[in-house]
Amino acid sequence: MLRAALDLKLKQRMYGPSTPAIANLILIAATAVVSMLALNNPELMRRLILWPPAIARDKQYYRLVSYGFVHADGQHLLFNMITLYFFGSTMQTFFDLQFGPWMYPLFYFGGLVVSILPSYLDNRNNPGYHSLGASGAVSAALFASILLKPWTMIIVFVVPVPAIIYAVLYVAYSLYAERRGGDRINHMAHLWGAAYGVAFTAIAEPRVLSLFISSLGHPHFG
Repeated sequence: MLRAALDLKLKQRMYGPSTPAIANLILIAATAVVSMLALNNPELMRRLILWPPAIARDKQYYRLVSYGFVHADGQHLLFNMITLYFFGSTMQTFFDLQFGPWMYPLFYFGGLVVSILPSYLDNRNNPGYHSLGASGAVSAALFASILLKPWTMIIVFVVPVPAIIYAVLYVAYSLYAERRGGDRINHMAHLWGAAYGVAFTAIAEPRVLSLFISSLGHPHFG
């Protein structure tokens, strides 16, 4: 009986009215401002981008976060920030209600670090390697949101697709593209970010796993 009451309360938080996601909006605004400044200031871009020798040799560990505040171009920035606006807002609302205002920033910055660590470790002695963009943390928010609402419709090239179907296709494509290579996109960071988002949310609130499984059998489009 208690478990049922807890699950009902959690569902109400997952599907109920949203609260203003101020922290997410601040992250979007900060990323947009820093990215635009860096696109017009090569020295600032050089100081913020993830460059392994600067971390391994000069101990500039801040680059494991700062790389997520710069982007390759306006299109890269726009795509990430639109995605973060929708799915980051969902996750901030969830974390705020469950744990308080500190949890979503912890989730987001953790996503930046965890998603890029494997790439950094693989290239820590490679002076020709660079990485930038918030895609890893954005993937964390996207996939954590899918864990909460697997039947939400996501617009992919103007075609509505259930979120859970999109997740399967996204993972399959990322694995294929990473093996193929040649497109200068860090697909592994996307995958590590996605895995982190699901793991972080499930560890923070284990009941979401049973609710996710239950939701798969009861489509709730929206």
